[in-house]
Amino acid sequence: MDVILLERIAKLGQMGETVKVRDGFARNYLLPLGKALRANEANKKRFEAERSTLEARNLERKSEAQKVAEKLDGKSFVIVRSAGETGQLYGSVAARDIIETLSENGFNIGRNQVELNTPIKAIGLHKVVLHLHSEVELAVELNVARSADEAERQAKGESLTSADAIYGVDEDALKPEDFFDPEADHEGEEA
Repeated sequence: MDVILLERIAKLGQMGETVKVRDGFARNYLLPLGKALRANEANKKRFEAERSTLEARNLERKSEAQKVAEKLDGKSFVIVRSAGETGQLYGSVAARDIIETLSENGFNIGRNQVELNTPIKAIGLHKVVLHLHSEVELAVELNVARSADEAERQAKGESLTSADAIYGVDEDALKPEDFFDPEADHEGEEA
């Protein structure tokens, strides 16, 4: 199906271009969300008549997105979750968790603006891309940790997935003698 784009769409085209897309993509996404019109003579005339209004609205949305991006740029957000000794989370951090964290910090971001192909399943520092506008995107840092104290330690560059980091035990310095007593009396063994 040929459609006229009413806004810039990544990997598809610029505003005003006529592009060929699959019927389902047009019917289920582009047309209902008002991102495109079917390409016919009546809609081409309608687009040309409304072009200046659409461009002005697009510029307004882009400037708003840039203001939010400037506030978000370089920020790091802490998410506290339960995790095992190896740093594996018992749950995961999904897009909705990221949205909740951002809203608690005063940023109103939609779920479709968070690019998270797979949920975060381990503690550590993670970069997440936010698409605030079709022409404005930025990456924020998520610090996923077991506690606020661990989040501070991770932010300084410390890895918290070893026994030393968790319990204060240096795994490399451990010797077999630390685990058993060679002088112990072994019952049932012949001398």
